[in-house]
Amino acid sequence: MANHKSALKRIRQNEKRRLYNRMYRSRARTYVKKARTLIQTGKAPDDAVAATKAAMRDLDMAASRGVIHKRNAARRKSRLMLQLNKLVGGQ
Repeated sequence: MANHKSALKRIRQNEKRRLYNRMYRSRARTYVKKARTLIQTGKAPDDAVAATKAAMRDLDMAASRGVIHKRNAARRKSRLMLQLNKLVGGQ
């Protein structure tokens, strides 16, 4: 356990930030998962496009807040768009 006042404060801050970051990371994962499932089913391309836009927006938000790295967000968005383009281009 920490002995200094500043170390105790740092522990409290780290815990708050961990919970805050977890919320954004989890939400981004959820949006990406929804988009992927809609793309893989292939039944409603319009819904898949809307879900992909929402996922990309959320990934950008997480990256801008520093929850995930900007290149990590770019890589995930790129992979999602490749899947979407296969669906939309294939029809």
